[in-house]
Amino acid sequence: MANYKSTEIGNLAQIGAKYEHGKAFLHDVLGLTSCEISVNFMPAGAKAPFNHKHKQNEEVYIFLKGEGTMTLDGQTITVQEGSCVRVAPQAVRSMQAKTDLQYICVQAKDGSLTQFAFGDGEIC
Repeated sequence: MANYKSTEIGNLAQIGAKYEHGKAFLHDVLGLTSCEISVNFMPAGAKAPFNHKHKQNEEVYIFLKGEGTMTLDGQTITVQEGSCVRVAPQAVRSMQAKTDLQYICVQAKDGSLTQFAFGDGEIC
């Protein structure tokens, strides 16, 4: 068995047409064991159909293209290409796209990161 797995999700602008709810979840297709990652497309004018929060996972949103807003615990912030937002599990969140919005969302158990960056790597 290989120590890696790869997949192709295609052109990011076409994710909305290819995947249910405009989200390509990578957990199952890559066999992820430490986090969930979704690659997302939200068309201009679209709004998340509900507010939500998590029981244990924090989320990090990395915005690749477009502009929109996130409402976090009742406070609205603007997001755009280059914005990165960390959201604690208990924060109530929602999102709306002003223009076509492309972003990556990473979910992982809050407080579980024990090694990162150069602390986990070793030269081979």
